[in-house]
Formats: sequence, structure tokens, C-alpha cells
Amino acid sequence: MSAAPPLARVAAAEAAEAAAPRPPRPASDRMRTLYLQTPATLGGYAFGLGVVLMSFHGLAGQRRLFGWAAVVSLLWVLQLLHYLRWRRQRDADEALQRAWRRSWTALVLAHGALWGAAAWLFWGLGGSYQTTSLVLVLYGLCVASVQMLATQTRLFLAYNGLVLAPTVLRIASDAGLDGRLQLAAVVASLFVVSVLMSRTYGNALGQAMLLKRHTDEIAAQLRAGKAEADAARRAAEAACQAKTQFFAAASHDLRQPLHAMGLFAEALRQRVHEPEVAALVNSINESVDALEGLFGELLDITRIDSGDVEPRPEAMAMRELFARLRLHFEPLAFEKGLALAFRGERHVAHADPVLVERILRNLVSNAIRYTDDGGVLVSCRPHGGRLLLQVWDSGIGIADVSLPHIFEEFFQVRSTRALQPHHRKGLGLGLAIVQRLAALMHAELTVRSRVGHGTVFSLLLPRGRLPPPAPGPDAALSLPALALAGRLVAVVDDEAAVREGLVVLLQAWGARVLDFDSLDALQGWLASPRAERPDLLITDDRLPQGRRGLQALQAARARWPDAALPAIVVTAGTFDGHERGAAEHGYHLLIKPVLPNRLRAMIAFKLGMR
Repeated sequence: MSAAPPLARVAAAEAAEAAAPRPPRPASDRMRTLYLQTPATLGGYAFGLGVVLMSFHGLAGQRRLFGWAAVVSLLWVLQLLHYLRWRRQRDADEALQRAWRRSWTALVLAHGALWGAAAWLFWGLGGSYQTTSLVLVLYGLCVASVQMLATQTRLFLAYNGLVLAPTVLRIASDAGLDGRLQLAAVVASLFVVSVLMSRTYGNALGQAMLLKRHTDEIAAQLRAGKAEADAARRAAEAACQAKTQFFAAASHDLRQPLHAMGLFAEALRQRVHEPEVAALVNSINESVDALEGLFGELLDITRIDSGDVEPRPEAMAMRELFARLRLHFEPLAFEKGLALAFRGERHVAHADPVLVERILRNLVSNAIRYTDDGGVLVSCRPHGGRLLLQVWDSGIGIADVSLPHIFEEFFQVRSTRALQPHHRKGLGLGLAIVQRLAALMHAELTVRSRVGHGTVFSLLLPRGRLPPPAPGPDAALSLPALALAGRLVAVVDDEAAVREGLVVLLQAWGARVLDFDSLDALQGWLASPRAERPDLLITDDRLPQGRRGLQALQAARARWPDAALPAIVVTAGTFDGHERGAAEHGYHLLIKPVLPNRLRAMIAFKLGMR
């Protein structure tokens, strides 16, 4: 989707209002963004320093290890003092801000040089745990710099070059390392992925700053009475439309590099078998999962607040809704060994099916995440002339003191029990989205919970006047008892980094893989008389020349019409209505970025293995 027309109108409005007085800005948005990220950056440096000291203590000479650590600590203190000085003098003039920026740039480059030097100082000391820990720390710093330096392209490239270029050269020059050139190529490709993430995030942040500045100017003009109400309304509508189109594009562009990063991290873990290394890679995957949740929740709540979501009530059969939910969540429940049940499929409600499904997706996802034993029940039953839609779980529960606040934005429940690693705490927006969607439909939403026993969310909906439709065929596919090892998997994706990461990962799991970058390439292979029927097809939803993943699936099934080919379609959309097509054509959906554990669970479900 192109954002050019509304952005052009925003630019035209800015030009027309250039002569109007603007509110004073004590510090630029870019400088403010840089400094606000400093505490997180300092935390990352401290964590990386701790990992290096722990990994190489006793292996590297004390003068080498502690000398390097002392210089890193000195730069850390200088950057902290730099940040504290900025907090005390945020209203400094432009000349002083330029001087601060130059010194801040020098500190960033010095940090990059020191971490790049670590690759030469400590490489080859110890075993694979130390080597992998060092590579993960260095790449983790580069990933963290995406958010910090995305708006400073030259500085980002210089910093990442200082960190990763020595690392690649050191790996390539290690004659005693098996597969050194391949590992060096993997690290170099991770640098390319970081650059793509930086460009996408930088463009997104730049557009957000532009829209924020334009909104601030409109607000100032309205307060001063210097703008015509009608002109402000048109400009605001243009800015709102631009924001909507921008977030729609960002949903796809930001998820692509995250998807590739998760696949590369899992491929790296396949090379080693130490529990400590696996834990480090799991931390990277959890970070990718957290970013995916951040994008999804922010995009959803932005669309709701901008007024783009309008309820369209209609007769809605519970049978069809439950079938879509079962199609999406059965693999996740299957992977955790939980029972997922649905009751009351015969009932019909009068509500917006998209909004109700979005509410249930949030609630069922939370229920599965925070339930380790037992199961999840989605039920619908009559209640006082209306329908009571409920999601029950036997999970960890919510304390009474937290219940009044769980629908507040950014509120996170503080559990008295230790959370497991898979109990990822999000931004605290999921239930806020649920409440806002329920409020849009004027539907009453309540919750009851008991710590250690479970939680039930209840939603009251009007009853539908039309009878439920005739039951359709069961959307569930048969589960052949096949193992992944030795099976043939066909992959269709036009993104080279994503396709390469997926191929490496599937091969590490024992599969034979055929990969294609377009529908035409797939059709050319299908036309060959020697084409072998794959056991599974994994295709991206968006293919070159406006093609879709469903077309790739239909072409493959036309080649072997005797049996339904199992398929997984990967998409970046969250409100695109793919679920109906998935049920109709018998494939499953995965939303980008796809973490390896989700992909493994879905493949296991499709091929009938645990």
C-alpha cells in the first residue's frame, strides 16, 4: 500500500504554513530520541561486559581481560555523565547541542572499536561456549544499535562496521575452525539483516517524527486561533490517513527482518549443543517475540484510537468462529499438551465477527500462554436474553489486587509465582485492546480469577435473529504420522534473507528442501515430469508481481490432485481476513515474525508428530 498521496498533502500543508510562527523546540526530536535510549544502551553494554568477563575469566590473561574491561568501563561512565548532563540542560542552545552531539558520536565509535577489538583479544580462548557467547554478544550489540542509531545512517554503519568487520575477519582467519568461511558468511549476512532493519526502522521513525511535528504545529495554531478550523480538519484528516497507511506498510516491512533474524538465530543454535549457548539463543528469540508483540499491539491500538475500526454487526454463527479459532490455536495447545475445547457452537450472535474474533484471539492466546496443565475452554450459552461468551483456563490466575487494573494500558500483572520463560510479559496492551473493542460494540466485558486455579473472561453479546448456517465440513486436516527427518519441504519466498534462513533451519531439522523465489519458478519446477511431491509447502502470502501464496498452493495441488498437500502460509497482516480462506482451502496461517518454536509446533501439527 502506498503512502504517497496523504504524505504529499501533509508536505503541501507544511509548505503553506511555513510562514506561521512555530512553537519553540528546546531540543530536536532526533537528539531527544538519541538521549532517551541511552539508559537501555548502557544496560546492554553492562550486560555484554558481564558475559565477556564471566566467559573468559581464567582463560585470558588478567592484564588483557581486565585492561580491556577497564577501558570499556571508563567509556561507560563517560557516556553516563554525558546523559546526566543532557538531562540537567535539555533547553541548551543549538551550539551546545552540536558540541554534545560530536562528543556523543565519539563515545559511540569508541565503544564500537573496543567491542570489535574483543573479537581479536578473546577469540579462540576456551571452547564453543566461549566462542558462541562472544559472537552472540557482539551481534546483540549491533541489533540493539538499530533502535539507537537508526536515524543516524552513517554512524550506524560505522559502529556496526567497527564491531562486526573485525569479527568476520577474525573468524575467516582462524585456520583451526571447521567451517570458518561459512560462519564468517553467516555473521556477514547478519550485518546485512541489521542494515535492513535499521533502514526500515529509521524510515518509520522519520515518518513518525514528521507526523508528530505536523500535529504539534496544528495544535499550536488551534490554541492561538491562527488556523481556520476547516483547514485544520482537512490537514488532520490527511495526517491521520497518512499515519494509517504508514502503519499498514510498517506492519509488513518491520516484520520481514525480524522473521529472518529469528531463523538465523535458530540456525546458529543447531551448530552447538551446550545448554548455556541454547539459553543465549533463546534470549534472542524471546526478544524477537517481544518485538513482534510490540508491533502487533501498537498497530492494533493505533487503528482503534484513530477511528479506523467501526463495528459492523451481523448475524454471526459461533460454529464458524470457533472453527477459525480451532484452526489457529490447536497447534499451540497441541505443542504444550493442553486440551482446547469449544462449547455452544449452535448459537448465533448479532455482533461484528471481526471484532469478536479479535477479542477471542487475544483472550485464548493469553490463556494458552499462562496455562501449563489442564486446558482452555471457549464456551457460549444463553444468559438473560443475551449470549454469554466465555474463555476459561486452568492457568496461574490473577491476584485480587491486580484485577481492577488489568484493562489499563501498559499495566502488567505482578505474579506472586515465578513465571516460566514462555510466560513472556508484553507491553500491557493486549487486554486494553480487548476492552476497547468490547466498548466499540457496547458489549459488557468482565473477568473473574483465582490465583493458582485459573481465570475466566466473559463477554455479553446480543442474540442473533437468523438461524445458524448448516454445519460445513470439518476444517481439521488428517494428521499423518510422519517424521520430519528425510521429508521434502517446498519453500516459496521472494525475500532472500528469509528464504535462506528458512532453508538452513529446515535442513538442520533433517528435511530436504526445495526453495523458489517466485510463483513462476515454482510453476517451472512443477512442469517437470521428474518433480517429486513434497510433504509440506511453506509459502509467503505476498509474492512478486502481485501474486499470492494461495496461488502457489493451488498450483502445487493441481500437480498432485490425488491428495490434499499440507501447507503453511506466512503473512504479515493482522486484520486481513485470511482465516476464512485458510478454512476454505485447508491451510494454516503463521503471522510474521515466525519464531522457530512456533514454526516447529506448526510443522509438528501438520505432520502429526510431537
